[in-house]
Amino acid sequence: MTITHAQLRAFHAVASEASFTRAAEALHVTQPTLSAQVKSLEESYGVLLFDRRGRRTEPTELGRQLLALTRRYFGLETEAEQLLAATRALSGGHLRVAADAPQHVMAALSAFHRRYPGVRLSLSIGNSDEVLHQLLDHRSDVAIIADLPEDPRMFARPLRRDHLIAFVERSHPWAERGAIGLAELAGQRVILREIGSTTRRAFEAALARAAIPFGDVLEIGSREGVREAVAAGLGVGIVSAFEFGHDERVRALAIEGVAIEMIEYVACLADRRDLRLVQAFLETVWALPGGQ
Repeated sequence: MTITHAQLRAFHAVASEASFTRAAEALHVTQPTLSAQVKSLEESYGVLLFDRRGRRTEPTELGRQLLALTRRYFGLETEAEQLLAATRALSGGHLRVAADAPQHVMAALSAFHRRYPGVRLSLSIGNSDEVLHQLLDHRSDVAIIADLPEDPRMFARPLRRDHLIAFVERSHPWAERGAIGLAELAGQRVILREIGSTTRRAFEAALARAAIPFGDVLEIGSREGVREAVAAGLGVGIVSAFEFGHDERVRALAIEGVAIEMIEYVACLADRRDLRLVQAFLETVWALPGGQ
C-alpha cells in the first residue's frame, strides 16, 4: 500500500483551499478527478480525512495532522524547484516574502525586482507573530520582522533601528506640542494594534518598566485602522516613526524621557539560508542604504 504523489497533492490542495472546487481549479484538474484521488487515499487506509459540510470542506483531526506533514513535504518540493531555477542565473523561480509592515519591505522588493525581473514575487503582511509563524510553517521564504526572538531555527541580521512615537488628531490639545511624556498617556485612551504586534509589546513593556498604569485601550487589527481611529478623534495612537508617513489629519509627538526602540531584522529559516533565491534577497537587502 503506497501513497502516490497525486493523492498527496490532491489532499493538500483540498485541505489548504477548504474546497474541492477551488482545489481542482488550483491544480487544473476536474473536480471528479480530484475527488477520486482523495477518496482513493481515504479508502486505502480506512480513514476519514475531511468533514463535508455543505459547500465547506474541513479536515478532520487526522486530516490536520496530515496537512502539517504535507506542508513540509511540498515545502521541500518547492525548495527543489527553487534550487533548479537558481541554476538558470535566477531567471525564474518564486520568492515568498513576509513583512510586518509594507514600508519596511517595498524598497527591498523594488531593488530585487530590478536585479532579477524573472523571479516571481509574492508578499504577505501581518503582525510580527504572524510573520514569524509564516516562516516557521514554510509559508514564506524570507521576512522582514521586528524584534525577532532568538531561535536556532532562524538566521537573521539587523536591518534598521526604529523608535515609537505617539500621534493625535490635529485638533487635539497636544497637537502643537511636538512631544509628550510617557506618564501623560496614563489617563488617555490609547489606540493600539492587536496582541502579537511588536509595537504593542514594546509600548506595554515601556509602561511596565516605568510603573505607569495601563489605561483604556482601543484595539484595532491594522495600522490603517489605528490611523483612521486617531484621525476620528478616538484617542492617542502609538506607531513606529518609520511607519508614520504623512497625513494632514494627524500630528506626530515624540515621547520624551524614554527610548522605546525596536530592531527590524531580515530573516529566513537557517536551513534555507543557502537557497540561491534566499541568498539573492538577503544580499539585495544588505546592499540597500542603511542595510547592515
